[in-house]
Amino acid sequence: MNRSDRILVMGTHNQGKRRELEILLRPLGFELKTLNDFPNSIDVDETGTTFRENAILKATTQAKHLRQWVLGEDSGLSVDALQGAPGVYSARFAGQHGDDTANNNLLLSKLASVAADQRGAAYTCHIALSDPSGNIHVDCFGTCRGRITEGPRGTGGFGYDPLFELVEYRLTFGELGSAVKSVLSHRACALREFARQLRTHNIPDLGVA
Repeated sequence: MNRSDRILVMGTHNQGKRRELEILLRPLGFELKTLNDFPNSIDVDETGTTFRENAILKATTQAKHLRQWVLGEDSGLSVDALQGAPGVYSARFAGQHGDDTANNNLLLSKLASVAADQRGAAYTCHIALSDPSGNIHVDCFGTCRGRITEGPRGTGGFGYDPLFELVEYRLTFGELGSAVKSVLSHRACALREFARQLRTHNIPDLGVA
């Protein structure tokens, strides 16, 4: 199988996610592209109420439009003390999509009076793989438990990473670095299941329809 037969389009413009997924997908031999590589890509409204619904929506809509195999991914942070918020609104928690600083500041303000032992949280990543006709072939997720710190620590990662501490390591994702995160994160867990399902279902070459 030629490398050109293993093109996989990630249905996002987020370069932070691209860098993480490139590390995780490299052993599978995929050439990973994002919507930045397709000037004719479309914006998909994330109208789902769950990470799974949004992942499937992004995968199928973009796949049918681009006539490519598309990996739709939706992920976010769910905080116990906030009854699961920000959840599917993680990227736009403070109003503007992708404003990490504003999102982090809002989260800290909402947890200002919450004790350290009540600041539990989980990152969730849901992945769906659609063929060019809009059929879902892989549907999986991964989670990672941690806690929200009282202030940002570390400069690595993106999103809420400087606030998300793995309790057993006493380090945030922002401090751990990409190598460790690529093993422990919610996205890493989801990608391991993604790889297992690819092998199990014997999916055909991922090329243009």
